[in-house]
Amino acid sequence: MAENPNKLKLALPKGSLQERTLDLFEKAGYNVYVSNRGLRPTSDDSDLDLYLIRAQEVAQYISTGFIDCGITGLDWAQGHIDNLVDMAELPFSRASNRPTKWVLVVPEDSPIQSVQDLEGKRIATEGLDITKRYLAEKGVNCDLEFSWGATEVKVPDLVDAIVDVTETGNSIRANKLRIVDTLLSSFPHFYSSQQAAQNEWKKAKMERIVMMLQGAMFARDKVGLKLNLPKDKLDAVCDGLPSLRRPTVSPLLGEENWVALETIIEESVARKIIPDLKEQGAEGIIEYPLNKIVL
Repeated sequence: MAENPNKLKLALPKGSLQERTLDLFEKAGYNVYVSNRGLRPTSDDSDLDLYLIRAQEVAQYISTGFIDCGITGLDWAQGHIDNLVDMAELPFSRASNRPTKWVLVVPEDSPIQSVQDLEGKRIATEGLDITKRYLAEKGVNCDLEFSWGATEVKVPDLVDAIVDVTETGNSIRANKLRIVDTLLSSFPHFYSSQQAAQNEWKKAKMERIVMMLQGAMFARDKVGLKLNLPKDKLDAVCDGLPSLRRPTVSPLLGEENWVALETIIEESVARKIIPDLKEQGAEGIIEYPLNKIVL
């Protein structure tokens, strides 16, 4: 049976990025349904053929053309980057909005102060491609071993150093370890295969998905604000009111001396600015959540 040309094969990252990615798709307007054991999610978009694949393997399947596109970290794409089309960076991570960092780590009391001190030493890591590229750039030769996890426990008894991933550094400090250097800072990216990027329908479909995902990300931590205001207070309020561009101001029906004002602000600003607006004579103040802001 011939493959439907108007189906987009899209890989979502299974594992630590999974929940945040599904939340992002939901805010972007795509409802994705994942069963407890299923690796083939479904969605309310009939154009999508979804796969749930470990983030470490997504780039491999895209680069070979088996999958049209997908989301994985810049870090896991390193070994396939020449065969991928980078359509967008998506600045989120598994636990925060900070980038994931791959760091060179040693015990707190280790004499190692720089990567050059690791010449001829032993390093354990899950990120072999990242570490190999880093060591080659630094001109350092080390004995590398792949780590299946729990990498922190391997120093100093089994290896001299590790290259591990962190967002906050809390786990590193808790295990009495010290960061020597940062190899790579990584956010997830939306990647396409070269074949899909050359297909007119698939390219347009991917661009629409990326637009909606970016709109959902831009709306993150922002809220809408509506209020009614005496007209003679408008200039003073607008001078101190943050907004995406400029506030929208409309007349109130039957109220010559009042206007309605609407704007978008950072959610963290709302708790400070709403009492200020009330003191300036504003009434009917409404704060409401946002799903997407498409610029």
